[in-house]
Amino acid sequence: QVQMVESGGGMVQPGGSLRLSCTASGLGSKLDFSDYVMAWFRQAPGEEREGVSCTSEYGSAKYYRRSVEGRFTISRDNAKNTLYLQMDNLRPDDSATYYCAAHIGSCSLDRTGFEYWGQGTQVAVSS
Repeated sequence: QVQMVESGGGMVQPGGSLRLSCTASGLGSKLDFSDYVMAWFRQAPGEEREGVSCTSEYGSAKYYRRSVEGRFTISRDNAKNTLYLQMDNLRPDDSATYYCAAHIGSCSLDRTGFEYWGQGTQVAVSS
């Protein structure tokens, strides 16, 4: 059974930084972490879940939603089955539960098609 676990969330002041991690385990015998496009999504209370960033299988292609571009950096370490999101210059409107997700296909910020999801880690940006 595939399991994905996020960590690194917490409370931070505006302008601060956090680094989120997502580790995957239980992948199928014919697949490994590098077979998957990985992405970060977030969801604030009362809001729809939105794509934040995605990275291709080997990290060669990366995409960001406009509101985080230049502030967030996605990366992955396939040897460690781990996805990262470095978040700098955080804003209050970045507050949300952040989820990592995986699928086999193209890098996308659309949640449709992402098969595996973590449980989420909460990020709160406030003074």
